Amino acid sequence: MKNNSKSGLKISEIIATLSAFFIIATSTQLFITNQDNEQTESETEIQEVNIEEKEVDRKIATTSRSGNHRGSTKQTTENINASENIEETKKYKSIEEIKISKNMDLTITTGISKEDFKKLMKNLKCDTSGFFYKNSDTIYDLCQKYELNEIFFCGLIAGESGWNISANHRNKCNYISMMSKGKLIKYATPEEGLEAAAKLLHNKYLSEGGAYYSGKTLANVQKIFCPNSSTWVNLIYGCMKQVIK
Repeated sequence: MKNNSKSGLKISEIIATLSAFFIIATSTQLFITNQDNEQTESETEIQEVNIEEKEVDRKIATTSRSGNHRGSTKQTTENINASENIEETKKYKSIEEIKISKNMDLTITTGISKEDFKKLMKNLKCDTSGFFYKNSDTIYDLCQKYELNEIFFCGLIAGESGWNISANHRNKCNYISMMSKGKLIKYATPEEGLEAAAKLLHNKYLSEGGAYYSGKTLANVQKIFCPNSSTWVNLIYGCMKQVIK
């Protein structure tokens, strides 16, 4: 009987011990599971926060870019408007305001617009060949580029080539008698010949330091351009007066 009692007691102790282990193991597993769930929930919350922060950053960046674009567009528009205003406020002289004299500075342009210059050439009765009107765009642009008075340049061409443009000058596209070895230099086109003339006058005769520079008046140019003529200044000036007659 004593042995049976002891055996029963040991069995009870083993059962109690196993039950305790089972309870402890179950509790531990529940604790670990709860921790895992809490960690997962925490990570999910962090991801959601990051997503929200990225969305906010994206909106801020989009707004910033949009603002910059609007600012850039506004600035561009303002620049265009400013340019247009400058063009609108730019004042040209009228044809009636053109003044010339024998002692005028030949490097100062008339100040009239190209439109008015073309009108002046179109109404030039002494232009019997139509040369000056046909080449009015080129003449005007060259005078702006090389700082030549437009009336002087036309008067010089008329004085050297005649209003009808003599055949020799016309064939060689050389309108102010530019010479090399005693002969007229030949140019390929009227534009090329006119530019060569404007460039020569600007670089050699009317710019300080130029090879033939002695001043900026007709008399100054005549000293080298046509040194043996006592009538050259009056001839060129007379043609100039006909341009604005």
